[in-house]
Amino acid sequence: MENKNLEYVTFGGGCFWCVESCFNLLKGVESVISGYAGGHKENPTYEEVCTGETGHAEVVQIAYNPEVISYDQLMDVFFFLHDPTQLNRQGNDIGTQYRSVIFYKDEAEKKRAEDALKKSESSGKWTGKYVTEITPLPEFYPAEQYHQGYYNVNPTQPYCSAVVGPKIVKFKKHYGELGMLNAE
Repeated sequence: MENKNLEYVTFGGGCFWCVESCFNLLKGVESVISGYAGGHKENPTYEEVCTGETGHAEVVQIAYNPEVISYDQLMDVFFFLHDPTQLNRQGNDIGTQYRSVIFYKDEAEKKRAEDALKKSESSGKWTGKYVTEITPLPEFYPAEQYHQGYYNVNPTQPYCSAVVGPKIVKFKKHYGELGMLNAE
């Protein structure tokens, strides 16, 4: 019988195509939805978010089974997938829509996010002070359908082949060695 006791986490670590593609490979992750959160406009479009004027970040909302993968493990992956020391950018993706942000639903989750950030920052993986925002979860807006599973449908698109693909290779090597990936 399928476990219906899923938990959800929402965060942004740059372009959602990169983040979504990797999280979908993890054991215990039931779904990953690319979307927008943290802005002031209702139902923003991708084009509006890309202007940086709506205040939204590109985010993913992950449904996961905590009996298979923990919140702390998801946070480890989050900090692995992007550079949390870069303010409002990831590589050549520049703007507040690419900011590093963890959205929390209650005070207990806020504390867990703060602890995960401190643990990652003290690990020395990234040089410099983390700029990751930890903020209450506002409304989450799913991105347009063509963004869902974007890399899987468009692996040869120039951005995907230059940025997303290499990130997935690095991710698979690291988390595959840890036994955290679904069988292909």
